[in-house]
Amino acid sequence: MDELRVVARFVAETAQRILPAFEEMHPDDPRPRVAVDSAWTFVNGAPRTKLQRMASLDAHRAAKESSTEIARLAARSAGDAAAAAYLHPIAQASQVGHILRAAASAARIAELQADGDPACGTRAIEEACRRATPTLIDVLSRYPVAPATKTRVSQLQAALDASLRAAHSRAR
Repeated sequence: MDELRVVARFVAETAQRILPAFEEMHPDDPRPRVAVDSAWTFVNGAPRTKLQRMASLDAHRAAKESSTEIARLAARSAGDAAAAAYLHPIAQASQVGHILRAAASAARIAELQADGDPACGTRAIEEACRRATPTLIDVLSRYPVAPATKTRVSQLQAALDASLRAAHSRAR
């Protein structure tokens, strides 16, 4: 549980930071905020419950209904924060997304807010690397590398994954 709380904290910190991008576009939709709050409930010591599962699903529904890419990415990150409490130990590459997709989404939002400037995404990935704790990197290293697809978020996630695994290798 302690490791799950570390992962959930990393994702929740990111999701909370970018949540205003969703709320500006959809001020009457509380679902992503509820998801982030439920993630913090778990991070702060409460047991994981149906609250995190349902809030995650609701935030992902809000993402699908979002009117812009930025709002969609922010809502999905909120859902990922709540879902992080349920990261499972089966070594599947898809689990890497639960750990890193919110940070990659934040990097993509930074790019979009800067008229597509990839340097902003790179800086956001570097910032996420600085925030990653040894425990988070250790958990990540238990999973296979997630393949990068053609989407920009996937490419940013792959860059973050590679940077964190390289740091883990150097630390050994």
